[in-house]
Amino acid sequence: MTDPIESAGLFVMVASDPSRPETAAAPAASERSPFARLTELLAPFEPGQKLINLSLGEPQHPMPPFLGEVLAKNLGDFNRYPPSNGIPALRAAVSVWLSRRYTLPRALDPESEVLVLNGSREGLFHAAIAAAAFVGPRRGAPAILMPNPFYPAYAAAARGANCEAVFLPATRETGFLPDLDALDEALLARTVAIYIASPANPQGSVATPAYFARLSELATRYGFMVLSDECYSEIYTQTPPGSILENSGPDFKNVVAFQSLSKRSNLPGLRVGFVAGDRAFIRRFHEWRNVAAPQVPMPLQHVGAAAYQDEAHVEVSRDLYRQKFDAADIVLGNRFNYRRPAGGFCVWLDVSAYGGDEAATIKLFREGGVRVLPGSYLARTGSDGLNPGAGYIRVALVQAADTTTEALRRMVDVLNDHEARG
Repeated sequence: MTDPIESAGLFVMVASDPSRPETAAAPAASERSPFARLTELLAPFEPGQKLINLSLGEPQHPMPPFLGEVLAKNLGDFNRYPPSNGIPALRAAVSVWLSRRYTLPRALDPESEVLVLNGSREGLFHAAIAAAAFVGPRRGAPAILMPNPFYPAYAAAARGANCEAVFLPATRETGFLPDLDALDEALLARTVAIYIASPANPQGSVATPAYFARLSELATRYGFMVLSDECYSEIYTQTPPGSILENSGPDFKNVVAFQSLSKRSNLPGLRVGFVAGDRAFIRRFHEWRNVAAPQVPMPLQHVGAAAYQDEAHVEVSRDLYRQKFDAADIVLGNRFNYRRPAGGFCVWLDVSAYGGDEAATIKLFREGGVRVLPGSYLARTGSDGLNPGAGYIRVALVQAADTTTEALRRMVDVLNDHEARG
């Protein structure tokens, strides 16, 4: 694979590795959008009751009302190109928020250690390409590691970076996080980057400080990047989740954290996020994004800066999620191996006794009018022939509390109206 950096410092297209030829064949089902697959699965059927959609992780809580005034005040900036690294006001607000929210070894420099993104998804994708250039040649075929199940952008990013995607099982036996001790020397030596999500999507598991510290130590020893997806960090009902930035040393070497206002502030349509951490990587990442990625309109960045300076609306939203999880505790009990997750707004339910995840998804839709997502659509089948998402459904508690409670009751009624099958 050729070096994707020109002498001028800008990125160019990564050359294909002739030993791993690409073809123009259509992607396999496991490589397609899980939501497109869900639409096809349910297309032959009509909802049996008034539809309640719990398949999409799109927050439905009200937008913070004070942000409309901020947008209106800055509408004139739509006629200007945004700075590629983000406006100073947003980068400063992010740095202050990070220091207020986490116990960091030091404050991050908003000039060199914070980069504004067009939402976290595009940043997570482009970061893999930047990482492949940043870490340099690997000992063997370059690989990007990710939990399995995983956020679909991770696998797309590995493909875009011309790296092998390595899927690390994140099952109940491993606490729904990858087992770091299971990573062998040969794999670590060829690793370009590892994606980690905490709180995890879809299981809601949270990495401990010791887990993050171990991951940071491995990244430093083997010279790869940790791409920590922390966009669900502000949705929790008990202990606030930590950050990789708290457990990586004063220089944040080889680690970056991604955040977004989609979940924290109920602004999925705003498309404002950031990445923060290792300044050397941030500089290289900025070079790439400056020529290849969309920038955030300045009026939206002003909204983002105001949102990061206010915690009251976050606490209100967090309380609404708490009410829904309280309802889930009562309605679900211990059915489907339900446990209140440590973070995020999804529940990961075991429906293996009800015909599997696709069968349960169809039944819930046809009889209960509840739309959920099959867990196997969020994971890949491993070399052992097992898909760690199979037999589970992901249920996003994004609707209003009464609607969510009604959906959970329907689910119990529909899946418990016949004898469970092994």
